[in-house]
Amino acid sequence: MPGPMRDAGPPPLIGVTTYLEAARWGVWVREAALLPAPYVRAVERAGGVPVLLPPVSARGAKAAVHGLAGIILAGGGDVEPGLYGEKRHAETAPPQPARDRYEFALIRSAIETDVPFLAICRGLQVLNVARDGDLVQHLPDAVGHDGHAPTPGKMGSHEVRITLASMLGKILGERADVPTHHHQAVRRLGKGLVAVAWTDDQVVEAVELQGHRFGLGVQWHPEEDDDPRLFEAFVAAAAGR
Repeated sequence: MPGPMRDAGPPPLIGVTTYLEAARWGVWVREAALLPAPYVRAVERAGGVPVLLPPVSARGAKAAVHGLAGIILAGGGDVEPGLYGEKRHAETAPPQPARDRYEFALIRSAIETDVPFLAICRGLQVLNVARDGDLVQHLPDAVGHDGHAPTPGKMGSHEVRITLASMLGKILGERADVPTHHHQAVRRLGKGLVAVAWTDDQVVEAVELQGHRFGLGVQWHPEEDDDPRLFEAFVAAAAGR
């Protein structure tokens, strides 16, 4: 007879960064910490408990990292280009200094303490700049098309090719069709980052941080996908921390 089932323990707490935007509910229009619901659902489906992280102080970022099993840097507006030594392009969104400060502190703390992280879209760009890389501020200028963000307010789709020997390749295989909506991308890779996925126009679509337990950034939006494998792998890494 098989022995009794062991308690797997509580599900891991996964911190997810939020937008700081004006929002409407009932009769109110107030500044609010917001997060698109697909992030919450993706974490929960993968077996984690999502914890929303509003952009507070750098001290608060370090405390959050120490209290959580994993961190997701969510998508959102553009990183302030002054942080990587450039002037703002006409198509670059207005700055969000509170969010930039918080997320830079958050990712640096996660790296220092080897906390698993998944950086999504803007999150990948935060990761790259925090590691002293820089960005293409408006992709159509570089690649000659708008295929990475074809329709305002809607996700597009394109194929990425992945280094099969990478952590991402072991999760998704050599090619994947992914939901996409971004007008910026990695230009010069930050320290310790390795590119592991690209589109046919050679835009970097994913990076991994060498030597980290689970340090992955993707330029697409896996929370909008029906494929759960990336979130499942991330939550499993967080649960095993």
